Amino acid sequence: MDLEAVRTFVAVVDSGRFQEAAADLSITQQAVSKRIAVLEKDLGVRLFTRTARGARLTIDGQAFLPHARELLRAAERAADSVRPGRRALRVDVLGSRLAPSALLREFHRTHPGVDLDVVTLFDAATALAEVAAGTIDATFRAVTAPGLQLPDGIEAAPALDEPHDLLTGPGHALADARSVTPAELLGHRIWIPGIVPGTEWAAYYDDLAVAFGLGIESTGPNFGIEGLLEVIADSTTLASLVGAQTRLVWPAGCDLRRIPVLDPTPVYPHYLLWHRDNAHPALALLRRHLAVPPSGPQPVWKPDWAD
Repeated sequence: MDLEAVRTFVAVVDSGRFQEAAADLSITQQAVSKRIAVLEKDLGVRLFTRTARGARLTIDGQAFLPHARELLRAAERAADSVRPGRRALRVDVLGSRLAPSALLREFHRTHPGVDLDVVTLFDAATALAEVAAGTIDATFRAVTAPGLQLPDGIEAAPALDEPHDLLTGPGHALADARSVTPAELLGHRIWIPGIVPGTEWAAYYDDLAVAFGLGIESTGPNFGIEGLLEVIADSTTLASLVGAQTRLVWPAGCDLRRIPVLDPTPVYPHYLLWHRDNAHPALALLRRHLAVPPSGPQPVWKPDWAD
């Protein structure tokens, strides 16, 4: 059904005259008459009777009127659902406990009126494809990892250089340190299960291990963050590296230490990515919010490809 014809029908009803409906719609009276005639032909009934006092609804017109109004309301709701600013801003944060999620929570605290739809996508290629296709508005990634090519139209800006903490149990040799240097980690076993070859974080930890001669292990099953915390808490030889903004909740009975890594501090480079044609006003607001990343410890280390 032609929505413009339906809109014209309602305008005639509301104004009472074809001429006034034409003025309200900024079209000619002839165009109003033509639209009504087409609508009546499609429906197979007469909707109006013309009188000296204007246009009068027939009994079929009276029956059609509430449905016509609902059609226009439904069309407006459909348009509102995709108009920039009317729908929630959909952002991929990779994981709900990771730094991008913390960045988005801080943005929401600063701008509580912005509706957000938070998703978690595993790999960068999928996230970038979703941004390019317009199914998500933005994603947080380490975008310049080796071999990662940005699709046409995708923009990127630094969002956060996240420092690392050393995570140990109470029996570890470094448990009582107030801070550690990368040089002091030499010879210690650093266990990070879940490093998947080909991901941006795999590239990061490979370069980190080479840069400082660290022994980073990813062997064994990955039972999630709770499993990692339990193993580290009970071990005197295993430690792990976690982002300083990664949210960790100790399992019951676990005693763990988070120790800053300094001189230099390894930092993981998070970027915000979006499509340059995306006009959602909340995306522009998020970009401005992230435009001045918080300053962290100095000096820092990050891979050459992240400079």
